[in-house]
Amino acid sequence: MSETKVKFGLVGAGGIAQAYGQAFAQTEWAELVAIADLRPEAATAMAETLKCEAFTSHQAMLANVELDAVVVCTPPSTHPSICIELVQQGKHVLCEKPFSISSQGALAMKAAAQEMGVLLTMASKFRYAEDVIRAKSIVESGILGEIVLFENAFTSRVDMSSRWNANPEISGGGVLMDNGTHSVDIMRYFLGPLAEIQVVEGKRTQNLAVEDTVRIFAKSSSGVMGNIDLSWSINKELDYYLRIYGSNGTISVGWKESKYRQSASQDWVVFGQGYNKVQSFRSQIENFSKAILKQEPLLITMADAIASVEAIEAAYQSLNQNHWTPIHSFLSDYSAMKAAAVR
Repeated sequence: MSETKVKFGLVGAGGIAQAYGQAFAQTEWAELVAIADLRPEAATAMAETLKCEAFTSHQAMLANVELDAVVVCTPPSTHPSICIELVQQGKHVLCEKPFSISSQGALAMKAAAQEMGVLLTMASKFRYAEDVIRAKSIVESGILGEIVLFENAFTSRVDMSSRWNANPEISGGGVLMDNGTHSVDIMRYFLGPLAEIQVVEGKRTQNLAVEDTVRIFAKSSSGVMGNIDLSWSINKELDYYLRIYGSNGTISVGWKESKYRQSASQDWVVFGQGYNKVQSFRSQIENFSKAILKQEPLLITMADAIASVEAIEAAYQSLNQNHWTPIHSFLSDYSAMKAAAVR
């Protein structure tokens, strides 16, 4: 443990912020010292519970409290403006997913952070889940053989009629933007860069302005196929949200248990006890804090954050055009242009 805790502020006091509050209470690497929310009652209630200061804007929080870093838990459309303002004040920023609703916004965020020399990256809780990390190690060991197929499902019945997540002007999209950001990030974690993507929308049953059920087909640069089911309107009632099939075995990562089985064996080997939300958020905070203190690298880098945005951007192009769509890397274009300018 570091002798000096990283002092954090939190922007946004909604549902996702409550999970961060629990996580901050369980880590010795970081300290939550302030919360900002446009709703005074929400900021005050959370601050009283967590014994920190409350403000009605991130500007007021910055002006009155000494901070090392900030977690941004506001709606997606606000991420570029808020994050850029925070990094320009020299603060390290952990921004909730989706990092940005456009690659243009993501690249602007990246440029601002690089100019100030601070850390800025995307929060994506499943990448910090202990079972997901263990599964990655098992896959990389080679005992399951060559990976052939990736499957993921995040489906549950949720009434989205009065939630901002279903307002495209605020959220940038529907379930594809919301849960799909997790899915493509996990797929990239296991398979590396994604090359192309196709999205098919299901029937809208909630009368929303955005998609509530989609199926994603994606292919990694190495040729591995993936399919992903996302929905706010159905619950597939699956015990496992992630399955990876190899030429010599299968691995399943679940809500209550995770296991793998090699083809030559009839027995499953249990290696994890399922998804622990608070553990995931705590590990995320600790990794970011240790990166600030230069004690370990970020698990999710800026390049990962931008790649996630690019994949979802391509997914919406596919959804609108109904065909396979290449995932264009604006980050690669940016790097090439920068190198050309130097020459």
